[in-house]
Amino acid sequence: MASKVNNRKIVHRGKVFTLVRENVTLENGTTTDVEFIEHPGATAIIPFIDDTRVVLLKQYRHALKRYIWEIPAGTLDPQEEVISCAKRELIEETGYSADRWHRLGEITPLPGYSNERIHVFLATELQPAEQHLDEDEVIQVQEVGFLKALEMIANGEIKDAKSIAGLFLASAWLKGNKLA
Repeated sequence: MASKVNNRKIVHRGKVFTLVRENVTLENGTTTDVEFIEHPGATAIIPFIDDTRVVLLKQYRHALKRYIWEIPAGTLDPQEEVISCAKRELIEETGYSADRWHRLGEITPLPGYSNERIHVFLATELQPAEQHLDEDEVIQVQEVGFLKALEMIANGEIKDAKSIAGLFLASAWLKGNKLA
């Protein structure tokens, strides 16, 4: 037994996530209140233009009040399959579709206060498609050398956790595989 939920209250239901408060009894016998975000899950994509270049986004994030570097990503719609979400988000955010997809793994970016899981994919054999940004998305699509993207992590230009994890997962995958 990891924990027993004694009671549960929805504190806030937002557009994307729900804030929940649960009173739980933990395995060690401690009873406490825990607040966390229930999230439907998401996908993140490392799209390779060719053997050396990837697509990154410079996206405005209002919570930070600035633009940050990210890989394409998006939230799962209800009942949507993970790969369908990844394909949809790649087109919507970048204006590219991909013929080949490789699942790289799953990350839990905020396990201390969210159940969100992000499914990470590598996409290759890109073709132009029609970009469909959401109304609230302010995005600049950029082609960047893959090694340059890794340098951007090292020098602090890329700070977004899913992007760092995704690029490192892609780097590890590439050590044993070829893109084509």
